[in-house]
Amino acid sequence: MMTPISEATPLFDHKGSTYTATEMARGPWDPRHCHGGPVGALLARAAEQADDGGVDWHVARLTIELTRPVPVLTPLELKVVVERPGRKVSLVGGVLRDGDTEVAIVRALRIRSADVALPIETDLPHEDPMASPESATWVQHDMTGMGLVAFHSHACEHRFAKGTWDEPGPAEVWIRLTSPVVADEMPSGTQSAAAAADFGNGVSGALPYDKFIFINPDLTVYLTRPVQGEWVGMRSASHYSSVGSGLAESALFDANGRVGRSCQSLFVDPR
Repeated sequence: MMTPISEATPLFDHKGSTYTATEMARGPWDPRHCHGGPVGALLARAAEQADDGGVDWHVARLTIELTRPVPVLTPLELKVVVERPGRKVSLVGGVLRDGDTEVAIVRALRIRSADVALPIETDLPHEDPMASPESATWVQHDMTGMGLVAFHSHACEHRFAKGTWDEPGPAEVWIRLTSPVVADEMPSGTQSAAAAADFGNGVSGALPYDKFIFINPDLTVYLTRPVQGEWVGMRSASHYSSVGSGLAESALFDANGRVGRSCQSLFVDPR
């Protein structure tokens, strides 16, 4: 039986502005470093908790840059500022540091949340819905190959509607967090979306994992509305070039349909 998320080990222990990634945040490339998903979720949480100035904000865009490997089991300092105050549109910036070294940054674009009556045809273009999480196939995979506790295998659940970890090319997958970002808090939809979206290049990878690395140094998530429910669906594809770079892009879904898009730049290199 799966441990309830409220009782699971969090991705980060924290005290004030200091955060320490637990083993649950570990990534597949190096056991000393975090997966990008937990880092994205932490920075999304920071953007959501920035001073709201009395405005009900919707986080419409998150851009996360992973400027250095983010260490596991090392205290990190997170600072966030409102770079552009406003009543309709606002920008938030944040920096995550390991000592004096910047390891990740975030910029969030916030748009005021309000009831705006729109004709139905102005909604996102129609897309075939994804199979529900309940009808998709649960898959657990040890991408580290070392049997270690890690984010992808122990702190979230994957249910594939099309494709799988071992099938190269485009994929459709539902992802939900099974660990909280920090203790005693349920992850928000924005945090869940940021955590899931970092899997775009992994689930749709078309290069042999044992021969190539394809690491994303960034992640941008666009959300047209708040994510509803605990599951985030992704219809993902990766593209590569012979200059050693690439792009992974994903249409994002929740239980009510299409909710946004995410993109990742890729560093591609032989192992």
